[in-house]
Amino acid sequence: MVDGCPFCALAAGTETARNCLDDVVWRDDRTLAFVSPRWWPPTEGNVIVVPLAHVEDLYSISRAELAAVYATVQRVAIAMREAYDCEGTSTRQHNEPGAGQDVPHFHVHVFPRRRDDRLYERNAEFRWASPEERAPYAEKLRNCFADMSAKQFPGRV
Repeated sequence: MVDGCPFCALAAGTETARNCLDDVVWRDDRTLAFVSPRWWPPTEGNVIVVPLAHVEDLYSISRAELAAVYATVQRVAIAMREAYDCEGTSTRQHNEPGAGQDVPHFHVHVFPRRRDDRLYERNAEFRWASPEERAPYAEKLRNCFADMSAKQFPGRV
């Protein structure tokens, strides 16, 4: 855990100015997934997946940690498609501020997508969602994970 890192704080069970524990939809021994407080229309309820260990970027993450993160990304995408009834999903990952990384802890965004939503054209249109707005999305995903077989999705929330 690194002091001042909001993702490390959330992984340690501490709420931050932007993230609350109710945002967490998945946790296993290596990763954490939570509904992002930063929303781009119309992809509300997007999720961030992080390694529990503090790793700054793609350049410094081990292959084992990278595999664990992307296994969780896959779980989230499958659950999101069912829970949100979206037409598809997209992932996005940035490295260093020059590429748009605003939290120096490796993370992957998972977005619910719909045809013609223009997500990548709307980067400047983000807003901060309240915990109350995020809650129903987190609940839908947690319920979806609970309904899926332990064999298909080993781990715990």
